[in-house]
Amino acid sequence: MLRLATRGSALALWQASWVANELSRLNVGLDVELVVVSTEGDRRRDVPLAEIGGKGVFVKEIQAAVLDGRADLAVHSAKDLPALTPEELVIAAIPIRADPRDALVGRALAEIPTGGRVATGSKRREIQLRELRPDLEIVGIRGNIGTRLDAVDRHDAVVIAAAALHRLGDEDRIVQYLSTVEMIPQVGQGALGIECRADDIDTIDRVHHLDDDPTRRCVLAERAFLQELGGDCDLPAGAFAEIALGNNTGDGPGDGPIEIRGLLAGADGRVHRSSQRNVNGPDAGAALARYLRTRAEA
Repeated sequence: MLRLATRGSALALWQASWVANELSRLNVGLDVELVVVSTEGDRRRDVPLAEIGGKGVFVKEIQAAVLDGRADLAVHSAKDLPALTPEELVIAAIPIRADPRDALVGRALAEIPTGGRVATGSKRREIQLRELRPDLEIVGIRGNIGTRLDAVDRHDAVVIAAAALHRLGDEDRIVQYLSTVEMIPQVGQGALGIECRADDIDTIDRVHHLDDDPTRRCVLAERAFLQELGGDCDLPAGAFAEIALGNNTGDGPGDGPIEIRGLLAGADGRVHRSSQRNVNGPDAGAALARYLRTRAEA
């Protein structure tokens, strides 16, 4: 028996159930029990994340359940994970990534009238929407996927992660996908992170079979970018890493250099973009963050 800690939202339960089913499939005879944990981020949906501690409000209480023994492992949306993992925990697996793009529900960008209203709770999305359509009114929103879908009736469009809509079977609501070039995703978007206690070797061994090495390399590069900036989801920044084309290492298609693209908005509102390429993903992510921070502070 393994006890798997998760948030109680529909999306979190889908993700936890998927992990539980995969663990049972790979470890014949293994039972996985879900341990639902209420987080401050779920309880205080009417308060902006920045005011209650940023993205960590979705994971700290779940991590505590693993650390105090109420659960053996936890599953998170990788984009909710703070840049630093507690020393007592380890990200034992990052399964293959789902669609990392953002999506519009309601109207496509070109169909929104001048001065139209688009809802998002992310500064990263807001600054990029303003680049694409400076005329739009960007409205703040928080809540689970159902709440955001309901908000479409009061706005011209709502921006939601494509992976979340696909996982919940709501992909038919998508009217436009925003490419990772025009809308650089949040660090870790579309990926899952499975945490265990660092000293729980048996659980780590079981969970490791869910790990996808190319996805891990890319997500770790993005997390190094975030760590170097010292920020979380409230920071007007984003990064997306891929295995670079033209792999010349002579190994497999997932062993080539990492190419990471990122953006950071300065205090003056200007948006700075750049990219880095390196076989060592975390080095590429950290170098990109340093460069963009220098540009933003200039």
